[in-house]
Amino acid sequence: MIHSLFLVNASGDIFLEKHWKSVVSRSVCDYFFEAQERATEPENVPPVISTPHHYLISVLRHRIYFVAVIQSEVPPLFVIEFLHRVVDTFQDYFGVCTEAAIKDNVVVVYELLEEMLDNGFPLATESNILKELIKPPTILRTMVNTITGSTNVGEQLPTGQLSVVPWRRTGVKYTNNEAYFDVVEEIDGTYTFDPVTKLLTWDVGKINPQKLPSLKGTMSLQAGASKPDENPTINIQLKIQQMAISGLKVNRLDMYGEKYKPFKGIKYMTKAGKFQVRT
Repeated sequence: MIHSLFLVNASGDIFLEKHWKSVVSRSVCDYFFEAQERATEPENVPPVISTPHHYLISVLRHRIYFVAVIQSEVPPLFVIEFLHRVVDTFQDYFGVCTEAAIKDNVVVVYELLEEMLDNGFPLATESNILKELIKPPTILRTMVNTITGSTNVGEQLPTGQLSVVPWRRTGVKYTNNEAYFDVVEEIDGTYTFDPVTKLLTWDVGKINPQKLPSLKGTMSLQAGASKPDENPTINIQLKIQQMAISGLKVNRLDMYGEKYKPFKGIKYMTKAGKFQVRT
């Protein structure tokens, strides 16, 4: 999986590196620097760069490139999602994810990376679990650790580490057992805007049931098809393309033959959908 991680600033300098499976030389980032020089904008650097022996997968967040070194083929989006999780974790711990914040909390950064990856594979990426494993840095905790020589690493395994839902801590109690959901509704349509009156007009189409709208279609046999029985059963489906109509009912179905008068096959019978008509 991920062998090494390099953090590169906007000037092209590597200010932090972390290795898991094996130590990868910094010279592997020369391929990334060449792609960075060819890019017209910082965002135009290719996220996946193939080298003779490695793959470089990178993301750009807060003017910092997070470059992961891979030796075997893996889904790039999997690694990119993990790198974004790393950035979100740093931002949650330090308030901002900048070069200065990372350098000021370099010990916590290495502890987080050690817990988030196990031999190069993602292990703990949820903020609740990581905060129980490694306490967020504070001024008081930093002073105590400096004096006593202790670290921010917790002494006990978090209770939610082996849970089915690791993103939620166990034993959480609320006064009211309520759940809130955001319902987002979207409507697609075409509108006209009058720049003089500043009026926005949007006409929503509708079917007037008083005028008895009708759907018409033809039915024929393909060339070379076998002749049907004398009274065949016809499967039909009534629908309007690119329209979703609720409560649409079939009032009447008229069948017109080439040499016969109209035959009323269905009247006040069913809703729109699939059904059979027996001739």
